[in-house]
Amino acid sequence: MQLPVMPPVSPMLAKPVTTIPAGMSYEPKWDGFRSICFRDGDEVELGSRNERPMTRYFPELVEAARAELPPRCVVDGEIVLPVDQGLDFEALQLRLHPAASRVRMLAEQTPAHFVAFDLLALGDDDLMGRPFSERRAALVDALAHVGRSFHVTPATTDLDTARQWFDEFEGAGLDGLIAKPLNLTYQPDKRVMVKIKHQRTADCVVAGYRLHKSGADAVGSLLLGLYTGDGELASVGVVGAFPMVQRRALFTELQALVTTFDDHPWNWAAQVAADPDLARRYGGGSRWNAGKDLSFVPLRPERVVEVRYDHMEGRRFRHTAQFNRWRPDRDPRSCTYAQLDQPVMFNLGDIVPGLSR
Repeated sequence: MQLPVMPPVSPMLAKPVTTIPAGMSYEPKWDGFRSICFRDGDEVELGSRNERPMTRYFPELVEAARAELPPRCVVDGEIVLPVDQGLDFEALQLRLHPAASRVRMLAEQTPAHFVAFDLLALGDDDLMGRPFSERRAALVDALAHVGRSFHVTPATTDLDTARQWFDEFEGAGLDGLIAKPLNLTYQPDKRVMVKIKHQRTADCVVAGYRLHKSGADAVGSLLLGLYTGDGELASVGVVGAFPMVQRRALFTELQALVTTFDDHPWNWAAQVAADPDLARRYGGGSRWNAGKDLSFVPLRPERVVEVRYDHMEGRRFRHTAQFNRWRPDRDPRSCTYAQLDQPVMFNLGDIVPGLSR
């Protein structure tokens, strides 16, 4: 592979802001795996945010890149997995499997798509030093005739349109907006773009904790639950950004609530044999970090915390929640899914034609 921009390249990043700034280019914030696609003839490589190649996990995109992209190019974008209800990040995570046979099967059953939003190189030209307005125009032109798997994200410089997208597109599984200065050069690993995400609060039951990675008597994260209409306490995510002093204090405070798994609604040990995904999510390990221990200390579900979150992925928070305050006034049984906002459904195909299951 001989390109003017060679892998690996760390993607340009965004810093969070609370309001949509004026005078920029706006585009939807896609919920998938950030990836930079390098193509030089038949050679294709899919890089990731941490510069590790993801090529082997998405053979269908490798073939699509050869068929749909310009012969020599470097394209920044997002690998997404569309389903009937929008984007499915959990299903996308399942694509990161060590077995080649499993990868091939999933590539056929749940094919991924690539949504492009920047062009780093085309032919022999390195575009990274050019302003984003020029790179965007070149991207639209270069990918004007792509096929079924590669798409160009919509973009606008109209602030009112951006606000409308922010409100509507969440119903298709998107999680906010990205805003870019029109004169912005491509700056790898620098937070020079901005992202605007939905911010909501929810009262959740604290049902367990994980120890801090330091090994000290300190809480690493709190496991959160919400009750379903059937009275089941469902796991919805974690909250974990605490100062070390508070982590140690929490460890001491929570000892009075420690219980056994026999008396806990999340007795995963009795279920993981039938459902390996539960082992991965709650007791076995992480696909992103094979050595990460996801076991936890069970607590009696008697304490309530208010957290901030951006949006849901199925029945769980898409990202780690943020601590707001304790709610000693709330009955844990009153912490149900009914309190959560339900975005109006929106068709992915109305955002990007052809982006559908």
